[in-house]
Amino acid sequence: MEAFYWLLFGGLAAVVAALEMSKTNRTGPPPPPPSTRSRTTTSSSIPHDGCMNSTHFLTFFSLFFTEAAGDWLQGPYVYYLYSQYGYGKGDIGRLFIAGFGSSMLFGTIVGSLADKQGRKRASVTYCITYILSCITKHSPQFKVLMLGRILGGIATSLLFSAFESWLVAEHNKRGFEPQWLSITFSKAIFLGNGLVAIIAGLFANLLTDNLGFGPVAPFDAAACFLAIGMAIILSTWTENYGDPSESKNLVTQFKVAASAISSDTKIALLGAIQSLFEGSMYTFVFLWTPALSPNDEDIPHGFIFATFMLSSMLGSSIASRLLSRAAPKVESYMQLVFAIAAVTLLLPVITSFLVAPSTVKGGSISFGGCIQLFGFCIFEACVGIFWPSIMKMRSQYIPEEARSTIMNFFRIPLNIFVCVVLYNVNAFPMTVMFAMCSVFLLLASFLQRRLMIVAESHRSSKKGNLLCYPFSAHEISLF
Repeated sequence: MEAFYWLLFGGLAAVVAALEMSKTNRTGPPPPPPSTRSRTTTSSSIPHDGCMNSTHFLTFFSLFFTEAAGDWLQGPYVYYLYSQYGYGKGDIGRLFIAGFGSSMLFGTIVGSLADKQGRKRASVTYCITYILSCITKHSPQFKVLMLGRILGGIATSLLFSAFESWLVAEHNKRGFEPQWLSITFSKAIFLGNGLVAIIAGLFANLLTDNLGFGPVAPFDAAACFLAIGMAIILSTWTENYGDPSESKNLVTQFKVAASAISSDTKIALLGAIQSLFEGSMYTFVFLWTPALSPNDEDIPHGFIFATFMLSSMLGSSIASRLLSRAAPKVESYMQLVFAIAAVTLLLPVITSFLVAPSTVKGGSISFGGCIQLFGFCIFEACVGIFWPSIMKMRSQYIPEEARSTIMNFFRIPLNIFVCVVLYNVNAFPMTVMFAMCSVFLLLASFLQRRLMIVAESHRSSKKGNLLCYPFSAHEISLF
């Protein structure tokens, strides 16, 4: 392992540790008023951090296994495994398209079923589907790998809707403080997308490179962790629903979700912002391996992935500080986050002009690759800020009765975008694809500003209505 990787990893680890230690040393917020204190005591929760009540603890514990298994153990080696089976960039692109395409086609359906049939049941389905996807990785046959990607796409749709929807509904049902949800999201990203992902990346590197089990080993380990996570969900979670009404079929749910998006500018803007950022992010997931090793350089995939996750951990730590304060508002600071992310994904374009490309086959990472890796770490820090922040905004703007359905509606345009990019992966140079991602991130920044203006206007109009009509309808009828 080269010294550069360790220096980058160690520097990021030191910054994250310093941030967390300073947070621990700060004085916590004042205790809640008596009206909420009795409620929190009966819920076995700790008011000062808002994350240790039983609901959130069970979510953390189950997500520890499911997210670690589902994404993080596999993440560093998906592209590498396909290349080891002898497939080129075009074939690998088509396999990735199958995953995003199935997420687009089936995502809205499974999201609606999660709202109607139950979020716990949907989370268990995620575990089963992803286990089957992991099993397919043992076959080098293209059709079998394609089936695995389709199953993985369905599982991804469930992962990014059912878990969050379950948590928000359970949180509201138990009457916990709304601010605690922001803290929970931050800690979930810090632990799930950060600490667990780092350990998973290093463990995957250990299995594949150090112990010599090969690139399929992380997928076998993922299946084991998924089974454990499924057992935890089955034994500890309670079921909740969006709208369990028997009179509402899938078509009706789609109409309700579409009506909510079209009638509320804030929801429509939020969906566009999420699609633009996540579309760029998933394109980056495909591009980072060939970008850092254009001449088949020998790079430690698992260690680099762990470094990315440490960067994401740094971002979630920053997000938890921002979300715990009254100002700046999440709608405000996310504009800057998207702009910084846009600049980082321009680095491959900039280095292609300023740094002479390496012509040596194999060997270690080039100087241009080191610059790009540093920029990619900053991008991952932006990702770490994005997740809890977008979760916070979704909890504010998306109605509960169709939450999973609407969240999967958001995934349709992002999956179309990623599929188009990957389908044309051989038609455009890599720098062009990075430049497109950068443009979309800049557009997300502009739309985020628009969302802030609309949200502030909405809050101002509500305050105006309260000033004009300080009495309730019942009180007015008494006069």
